[in-house]
Amino acid sequence: MNPSRFQKELEALEIDLTSTQETQLNRYYELLIEWNERMNLTGITEKEQVYLKHFYDSATLQKVIDLNQVTTLCDVGTGAGFPGLVLKILFPKLKVTLVDSLQKRIHFLDQVIQELELTDIQTVHARAEEFAKEHIEQYDVVTARAVATLPILLEYCMPMVKKDGYFIPMKANAKEELEQSTHALQVLHGSVEKVQEFSLPIEESHRTLVKIKKEESCPKRYPRKYSEMKKRPL
Repeated sequence: MNPSRFQKELEALEIDLTSTQETQLNRYYELLIEWNERMNLTGITEKEQVYLKHFYDSATLQKVIDLNQVTTLCDVGTGAGFPGLVLKILFPKLKVTLVDSLQKRIHFLDQVIQELELTDIQTVHARAEEFAKEHIEQYDVVTARAVATLPILLEYCMPMVKKDGYFIPMKANAKEELEQSTHALQVLHGSVEKVQEFSLPIEESHRTLVKIKKEESCPKRYPRKYSEMKKRPL
């Protein structure tokens, strides 16, 4: 996806890209490639592919929620900053928290944040389940992109969502995982408000956004397990 196509696709999402944001995204790409030579941040390095599969893909969260109306967002298992850091660039008023279990990735994110002179964004080195215990109902939106199966993500992420807020996992395909999540949704007071399926431009790879609303407050404690989970850091 070249820059002109990228801008055009963002306009379709009602995102107007400024010259400052263009510069920030380009520098983000340069840092991603520089750091990727020292550590494994992404297997995608060609610029047009990064803009399509990382930058534009991150922006598609806007398809199911107007991020101009959101105050706080938490990206769980953010990796190299997708989607959270991209969303912070595109929606500067967002207050963003990036959570990841690998310290090296946090160092990279801190460097990008510093160089792009971003404010109201913090990085946290923590496992998702541990972070969640200390941040019950603190975010308007929690998201996670291709991190774990939906039943696991629900247990880790839903407690952090405010009442009437949203958990929006970003998936390739989600039909089977949704079928496996009925009990988890009930326990965690979540209801699926929208399932948005679409294809990325150019390559036509399948994507799914699941918009899950937090209908009721959870007890002020971390909910006990309701499913068999494979323990792994997010």
